[in-house]
Amino acid sequence: MVKLIMSGSGEGKTKQLITMMDNAAEKEIGCMVCIEPTRNMSFNLRHQTRLVDASEFYIANFEALRGFICGLYAGNYDISHIFIDNLAKVAHSKDPEETGAFLEWLDKFSAPLNLTVTITISAAPESATDTMRKYL
Repeated sequence: MVKLIMSGSGEGKTKQLITMMDNAAEKEIGCMVCIEPTRNMSFNLRHQTRLVDASEFYIANFEALRGFICGLYAGNYDISHIFIDNLAKVAHSKDPEETGAFLEWLDKFSAPLNLTVTITISAAPESATDTMRKYL
């Protein structure tokens, strides 16, 4: 299942994501991973959530991010929730068509695994494509 949080820059998406991670740490069984563009949240997370600084792994585009996520899951089948903060910066793309295609892939990937993925995007919700709106 994919959940998308969209709003303008500085409107509290990361804070909302941190709250969601805290709630998930209390309720979910399994491991949680947070992928962020740079290491900004390190002091705000509970120890149950593994923080991944995407800049350390040179993720250049959505294709590389797909492979990265597959590798994360292949290395740990206990992952129950993946959080991605600021998808455009992690994947180095603001293209709405590429974003929509990635979200669709992610939904197909996560559904049979019972994996929840929560993503933030810095953009007005009105700018979302039809594909992106399915996950809002």
